[in-house]
Amino acid sequence: MALTTPSTASANTSSTSNALAVDVRSLNQLKFEAGKNSPQAARETAKQFESLFMREMIKSMREATMKSGLLDSAQGDLGADMLDQQLSIQMSGQPGGLSEAIARQIARQMGGGEANLVAPSTLSLSSLQPSRTSSSATSSTANVASGPAPKGRDDFVQHHSAAAERVAQASGIPASFMIGQAGHETGWGKSEIKSQDGSNSFNLFGIKAGKGWTGKTADIVTTEYIDGTPRKMVAKFRAYDSYEDSFKDYAKLINNSPRYEQARAKTDSAMAYATELQKAGYATDPEYARKLSGAINSALRVQRAAQA
Repeated sequence: MALTTPSTASANTSSTSNALAVDVRSLNQLKFEAGKNSPQAARETAKQFESLFMREMIKSMREATMKSGLLDSAQGDLGADMLDQQLSIQMSGQPGGLSEAIARQIARQMGGGEANLVAPSTLSLSSLQPSRTSSSATSSTANVASGPAPKGRDDFVQHHSAAAERVAQASGIPASFMIGQAGHETGWGKSEIKSQDGSNSFNLFGIKAGKGWTGKTADIVTTEYIDGTPRKMVAKFRAYDSYEDSFKDYAKLINNSPRYEQARAKTDSAMAYATELQKAGYATDPEYARKLSGAINSALRVQRAAQA
C-alpha cells in the first residue's frame, strides 16, 4: 500500500484516512514530515502511528488464536490481513485514544504543544514501536497505559518477575514467595482490587489501610473469617501508583513488623513461611497456609521452566 504523508493529508484528509501507514520503516519518515509541517500534520502523523500500532496488535491477537483449518489458504490470509488493516484504520483517531497522546509528544519534540491534548508524561514514541509477537504487543500496550497485569498463572508470573526480583534483592524475601502470594491474593490477576472509580489500586497482596496509612485507599467488599465463618464486609485497602510499589510495601510490612519475625526466618521453605504468616494473622482464612504454599510452589515452577 502507498504511504500517504502528513503533507498530503493536509490537502486531502479523505485519501489519508484510507491509506494509513503499514510499514514500520515509514515511521521515521512520518516523524520527519510532522516535524516540518503544521500541528494538523502532527495530528495526522499521530493517527498513522496509532493505526500501525493497532494493526500489529490485531495481527498478534489473530496469530495467537487457533485456526479452524477451513479457510486456511493464501487468499484467506490476504483477506484477513486486509480486514486487520481496515479495522486498524477505523479504530485510530478516536477521541481519547493513543493518537492524542502521540500528537502531544510530537508537538513537544517540535518545541511547541497543543493545550487541548493530554498525554501521559511517561509516553515516548519509541515505546509505541510495534512488534511481531503477541507477548511484545502486550508489553507495548502496558507501557502506554498502566492497566491490569496479564491474567493466568504463567503470564502473571512472567509479568511480575522483574519487579519482584528487584525487591527481593533489597528485602531478602524470595521473589517466588512474593509472586506466589500476589497470585494467590488476586487469583493470578483475575480479581485485582479496584478503586471506586474503577481504576487499578495495584494492591497485589490485599494489604489493608490501617490507621497509620496516609496514602491512597480503595474500599471494597471482602470475605473475612470470624470464628471460622466467612462473612462479607466492606474494608479499606491500600492503593499504589504501580505494581512495584505494591511489592515494596509488602516487603516493608514483612520486614519491619515484629509479628512477622518468625516468617522472615523461614524463607527456606514455602510451607513454613506460609504457616508463620497464617499464625501471625496475615489472613483469616483457616486454609491460608496450604493455599499460599501451593501458589508459591506454582510460581517457582513457572520461573524454573522459563530459565530452563
